[in-house]
Amino acid sequence: MINIAICDDDKKIVEQIKKYIMEYRKAESKVKTYSSGEELLEAKLNFEIIFLDIDMTGINGIETAKKIRNHDKSVKIIYVTSFIDYVNMAFEVHAFGYLNKPIKKEQIYKQLSEALEYSKEEKEEDYIEFVTSDGVIRLSPKEIYYFEYLSRKVKIKTLNKTYMMKKKIAEVADKMEKYGFLMPHKSFTVNLFYIRTIKGYDIFMTDGSIIPLSQKKSAEFREQFNIFLENHI
Repeated sequence: MINIAICDDDKKIVEQIKKYIMEYRKAESKVKTYSSGEELLEAKLNFEIIFLDIDMTGINGIETAKKIRNHDKSVKIIYVTSFIDYVNMAFEVHAFGYLNKPIKKEQIYKQLSEALEYSKEEKEEDYIEFVTSDGVIRLSPKEIYYFEYLSRKVKIKTLNKTYMMKKKIAEVADKMEKYGFLMPHKSFTVNLFYIRTIKGYDIFMTDGSIIPLSQKKSAEFREQFNIFLENHI
């Protein structure tokens, strides 16, 4: 059962989207409808998917989503809009998708199918959210090489891209420890899986990076790394 909300101040649009969702055969859905952002927020309910109009009277869809994100980071927000100018603003709230008016059944089904597939992948694998300068991103631990503290920010070095976020490296290290990350130095926490070798006080990563290993942490770090290797080889 998928819990879905539809929020739009156009009653015809609401009924049209609801009709298409109820006709969708790949999953059973429970749908609640709202005519304003205020009404949706007052309900204080959690949903898997929200179809949200951007241009509403009162609180618009962007501001509504920002408030939702304060307590629900995982809901998939699909924007319904007649405009394209809102796309950059919508990125701030990590929108899952967009539907252009007039709404077509094929659009709804495509978004529902993608949301279901994405949810299935999330259940199969841990994903972690980070608030970065690029917006809210979701990363699997296996996508991350290491974190580095630089100029009061933390750099996230991933397989495909580098992100920056405002965070203390110690907080990041505590959060990531259960995923196989350790601190070899006060400014780094590294993914043990991507360590190629350790020579002296240098850690050579598989992406070519060289991470410093502090003398103070050396013995404990090497011990933990050896335990990790024994469990993963």
